[in-house]
Amino acid sequence: MNWIILIIAGIFEVAFTTCLGKAKETDGREMYLWYAGFAIAITASMLLLMKAIQTLPLGTAYAVWTGIGAVGTVLLGIFVFKEPASFWRIFFITTLIASIVGLKVVSTH
Repeated sequence: MNWIILIIAGIFEVAFTTCLGKAKETDGREMYLWYAGFAIAITASMLLLMKAIQTLPLGTAYAVWTGIGAVGTVLLGIFVFKEPASFWRIFFITTLIASIVGLKVVSTH
């Protein structure tokens, strides 16, 4: 169950970085709404991470959490914010995904 909580925490990490990117593109009231979304998402992400590390190894949980956030944010950058999708970006994101899966496989919990 805590692996599911950790994955959800990682998704909220992607949400808070997305809110930052959207806030950068807007102004006025809309910008503040994106910042409010950022505050909600970062709070949810941290609370869920705190819950997950109660039974998962800290180092593994943190690496998986940041990995989910990194992969999700790069993919959103490519598909939503129109960042470049070069061979090397895709290559290294793929190796990061393999590392996340590897950490899950070798985890003792």
